[in-house]
Amino acid sequence: MASQASSVQFIVDQLSGCGTVTAKRMFGEYGLYLSEKMFAVICDDQLFIKPTGAGRAFLGTVTEAPPYPSAKPWFLLDADMWEDRERLCQLALCTVAALPAPVKKVKKQKPSAAKTS
Repeated sequence: MASQASSVQFIVDQLSGCGTVTAKRMFGEYGLYLSEKMFAVICDDQLFIKPTGAGRAFLGTVTEAPPYPSAKPWFLLDADMWEDRERLCQLALCTVAALPAPVKKVKKQKPSAAKTS
C-alpha cells in the first residue's frame, strides 16, 4: 500500500521548524531530506528514521522495523511522535547531524569527436 500524500504533507509540515524538509517520491513511497541528506522514509503511511547513535540516545527506547522488504531495520515512529512537532524536529536535526555529508556525483563528460584532417 502506497503512502497517502496527505500523510507525507502532514509530516513535512510538522518538520517545518527544522529548516527546509523535502519529500521525494521513491519507488512509490517517499524519502525525506534535510540539508541534502536523506534522514527518513515514509512507507505504507509509517515514518521511519535512519538509525544513528544520536537518534537512539535521543529516543531512548526505540522500535525498529524494516521500511520495506529486505531492508535493514530503521527506527519506526508511532503516531504520537508525529504529533510532537518539537521532539520530531529535534530527532530529525540530531539524526542529520550524525549522518555523513552526501557524496556529490560528478557527471562524466562525453568524449569529444576526434577531428580528422
